[in-house]
Amino acid sequence: MTSLFQPLTPLMAAPSLTDLDARARDIFRRVVETYLDTGEPVGSRTVSKGGVHLSPASIRNTMQDLAHLGLLDAPHVSAGRIPTHAGLRLFVDGLLEVGDLSEAERAGIDAQLFSKGRSFEAVMDQASALLSGLAGGAGVVVTPSRDMGVKHVEFVAMGDQALAIMVFDDGTVENRLMTLAPGITPAALAEASNFLGAHLRGRTLSEASAQMSAELAIARQTLNETAAKLVEEGLAAWGGGEAAERSLIVRGRANLLDEGSAMDLERVRMLFEDLEQKEQLIGLLDDVKEAQGVRIFIGAETRLFSLSGSAVIAAPYMTGRQKVLGAIGVIGPARLNYARVIPLVDYTARVLGRLMDG
Repeated sequence: MTSLFQPLTPLMAAPSLTDLDARARDIFRRVVETYLDTGEPVGSRTVSKGGVHLSPASIRNTMQDLAHLGLLDAPHVSAGRIPTHAGLRLFVDGLLEVGDLSEAERAGIDAQLFSKGRSFEAVMDQASALLSGLAGGAGVVVTPSRDMGVKHVEFVAMGDQALAIMVFDDGTVENRLMTLAPGITPAALAEASNFLGAHLRGRTLSEASAQMSAELAIARQTLNETAAKLVEEGLAAWGGGEAAERSLIVRGRANLLDEGSAMDLERVRMLFEDLEQKEQLIGLLDDVKEAQGVRIFIGAETRLFSLSGSAVIAAPYMTGRQKVLGAIGVIGPARLNYARVIPLVDYTARVLGRLMDG
């Protein structure tokens, strides 16, 4: 099957598969697969029982060589070996066999996300919860920044506040309360409404924000000072940067606690702290936008999760014209079931893209 994900260049040079002979490659693959399945260190006897026609001593020597290469590690003396993050990266990039979802699994995802009458926010929340339940980690979604053309803008006076109303081309309406500066009159509100309506109609907020500074400099010659100030404040309320406008949805943190055998409580605590860093996590998932498929980060490959040793599997969701809207993924321990989670994330991202087009 064609690979769904983009390999990520490790921070430090690591051995490649060409550095391993056939025996070492086979034993390495068996150790990693067994560890991902059980979460426990893998000993030479376990490998020998799996169909390797070598003595435990020969297997042990090969595992020791793999440890010297930085691909395996021993958490305790004589406790077997587990893959390092570099080892997991090598396995994921070169040895992992990624399958596909069954028709029943695809139909189940479609049924949960394609629900009539459900709001955009509810769909995003459901997508995050869906991935959490299916993949066994924490599901995360970064919602798109608002990028629709503006059809109508109006300010309505409400005492010392104004209700700012913006209607987008897709019919979405956003209402926000703004505190008015002293001296703002109904006439100034009307003038600001007319100005924004004339200059923003058909433009996206990002386009408007990029051009408004120059336009305001010219507009100040025709607008009175208070109206110009209101225009600036109105733009700031909507276009104050993508991070302020976007939501990060995290579901299924309790699933991470179920991994107690693989992650000690201190690591889980650090992971929870990682998940609280919304801005950094949004930035990490924004990196996914440059990928054409699923992107994988393991441990120290991203500063955000270097301490907790977690893994992130994420993919962009985009329109039929390949315009990236946001990202969706799963966060969990480094021993995530990559073969299962990768196609789940990939298909869910594709479904979200179809929903956004619809």
